[in-house]
Amino acid sequence: MGDLFDKFAPLIAEHEALLHSTERHPFAIVMDKVLGPTEAIIKGKQTILVGTYNYMGMTFDQDVIEEGVRAMREYGTGTNGSRMLNGTFADHVDAEDALKEFYGTDHAMVFSTGYQANLGIVSALVGKDEYVVIDLDSHASIYDGCFMGMGMSGANLVRFRHNNVEHLRSRLEKLPKDAGKLVVLEGVYSMLGDIAPLKEMVTIAKDHGALVLVDEAHSMGFFGENGRGVYEEQGLEDMVDFVVGTFSKSVGTVGGFVVSNHPKFEIVRFACRPYIFTASLPPSVVATAACSIRKLMTAQNKRDRLWTNTRRVHQGLREMGYNLATDHAQSAIIAVLLDDQDQAVATWQALLELGVYVNVARPPATPVGMYLLRCSLSAEHTDEQVTTILERFKQAGQKTGALPA
Repeated sequence: MGDLFDKFAPLIAEHEALLHSTERHPFAIVMDKVLGPTEAIIKGKQTILVGTYNYMGMTFDQDVIEEGVRAMREYGTGTNGSRMLNGTFADHVDAEDALKEFYGTDHAMVFSTGYQANLGIVSALVGKDEYVVIDLDSHASIYDGCFMGMGMSGANLVRFRHNNVEHLRSRLEKLPKDAGKLVVLEGVYSMLGDIAPLKEMVTIAKDHGALVLVDEAHSMGFFGENGRGVYEEQGLEDMVDFVVGTFSKSVGTVGGFVVSNHPKFEIVRFACRPYIFTASLPPSVVATAACSIRKLMTAQNKRDRLWTNTRRVHQGLREMGYNLATDHAQSAIIAVLLDDQDQAVATWQALLELGVYVNVARPPATPVGMYLLRCSLSAEHTDEQVTTILERFKQAGQKTGALPA
């Protein structure tokens, strides 16, 4: 009789090898105490956080915290139901209103996670004999939305090479002209921190009769005049049909959303399984989200600070001799490319011992053969912390051979 776990044998072997190669598992870190948006206690050591996506540092904003406490006292700890039944409270509606104010859209729909937002909207929009066209390096939630749509309704998945404008054009030209099409793009790609050439891609998609969805999870708050994302910075607000985002990055809590000006958008609430068949967010969470989103509308100082920190770290790492995924700071994500998994894990471990936490990324989250340390900067990192981050990277790199001694 077969064991259901037999198929995990290669993963188990790799996991065990990873445990033997490092004192601490890079994917099982516990933060014993969080001191603020940029510091925590990990294994008894005060540690600078450079891998949390807390871009705008909103997790400890006092106004945001007070709104969450207020909502918990008024409504309790949870909703006990889905948005379609008993799970919509006044604060859920207020969070959607805040999103409409922030993005200048007619419609907003809040999901329980950012993953569910992509899963839900992609699978709901694309049906039988229709096409969803995505970047090869799309986030797992986008892929899963495609697979769900394929399984439920027989939708067709088409992929194009990462950020390759001409390959997107070629793919679209081969599709039936009268078929429904959805092109899904990301403003910032989370592994390498590179931005998409949205202007060219959205124009091509529109020329071929497609609707366009852009995931702006890693750009909300600090790209564009109003912080709406890369699509705003590239002047595409009248051409993008749907914007997906998350509360777990710049907003500083948990949840996901889709905003749109499409006149038929509201029907999606009645056709989207990940929205219908899951419990809604606790009122304290959506209250903190609404407060944070409205504060981000006037957060220019934070935006400026985030970009200053990001450019300084990117330049400092390049000058040390690290191989970075982008030649300049395209976003608040900085990917440090290393030779192999052993070097990546060793450098990660050395940094943690020196009091700096970053992320290890490896296949399948990255392209085959690519191992990296992923840094995400925050507006709340101080000048002194940035100096320390750079010093620690130099020490760690020299210790592990990632940098010349």
